[in-house]
Amino acid sequence: MRRTQDRLALRSPTSRQDGGRRLIKAVSPGTATAGDEHGFSELYHHRRLALVRLALLLVDDLPTAEDVVQDAFAALLRRHGRRLADLDDPEAYLRTSVVNAARSVLRRRRTVRAYIPERERHVPPADKSVLLAETHQEVINALQRLTRRQREVLVLRYWSDLTEAQIADTLGVSRGTVKSTASRALDALGRQLEIPR
Repeated sequence: MRRTQDRLALRSPTSRQDGGRRLIKAVSPGTATAGDEHGFSELYHHRRLALVRLALLLVDDLPTAEDVVQDAFAALLRRHGRRLADLDDPEAYLRTSVVNAARSVLRRRRTVRAYIPERERHVPPADKSVLLAETHQEVINALQRLTRRQREVLVLRYWSDLTEAQIADTLGVSRGTVKSTASRALDALGRQLEIPR
């Protein structure tokens, strides 16, 4: 039941429109004071689905995306416990963890595919059409053909609505690198989708 609810929420545009900024405030570092034991639970409750969406766009596989986010929360809990007062920005910490874990997943996939030939694909999973409408599939496919960094920058910029400074901090690169990577990525995406400039 929980997975079904999560999948429905994953495709719900309303969960992003007004919820993003309000929920960040709801679980901001100021909320999780030294005496607040509920900061971690609130953070998990309010930000998990947004992070799963982010991971899904990076790894293109819902079960793996859910695992990546679960591991990020588990690492946060192991490292900082339920009290988040000593952490400046728990959401940024989680976002960086998710991006790094997605990179590891993609590296492992490349290694496995180098040694094991890819199986022929059969009928796509039944829930794929629920998660990604057919009209968006072409964009998702084009996004998957970009380089890893280009995909990360575009997803963080246009899906997660991060600023260049936040993206640079999340990926560990300069703001100039973020700008140039985004520009090249948009050009490549435009060529793949045959969008006139």
